[in-house]
Amino acid sequence: MENWLEGLEPIVERQVIKVPYRYNMGKTASKFFTEIRDHKKIWGIKCPKCHITYVPPRATCGRCYSLLQEWVEISDQGTLETFTVVNYSTAVQPVPAPLIYGIIKLDGADTGLAHLIGETSPENLRIGMRLKAVFKDERKGNMLDILYFKPI
Repeated sequence: MENWLEGLEPIVERQVIKVPYRYNMGKTASKFFTEIRDHKKIWGIKCPKCHITYVPPRATCGRCYSLLQEWVEISDQGTLETFTVVNYSTAVQPVPAPLIYGIIKLDGADTGLAHLIGETSPENLRIGMRLKAVFKDERKGNMLDILYFKPI
């Protein structure tokens, strides 16, 4: 049984399989995306014990495991904590390369939000610089309703 492939030529078949599906984001993420879609407002959720404000929001505190229910409005401006430049395109990227991903700590939040950075070049970016959200005109209720963050 050890040499069951002996004498056989392997055949490789390359395929692309599309699997359409629906995903229920749940109560917490649905409220977050509905507020962005309908009002261009970013909301976080605050832990009653740790007092940490999460953006994006979550149902349970990652530090003390408390149930999170206190919604707080967060600014659409924040500070760039880190970034990376992607110089190649893949099917899962929302825009063609080159593109810049950053972690932005929005004013009023204690956690960083990963998102695209636009209207600038990598040479002009600096850790600690201020950024502002740019919203799409036609929003659908997902993270890409924020088109990108731009320097201010």
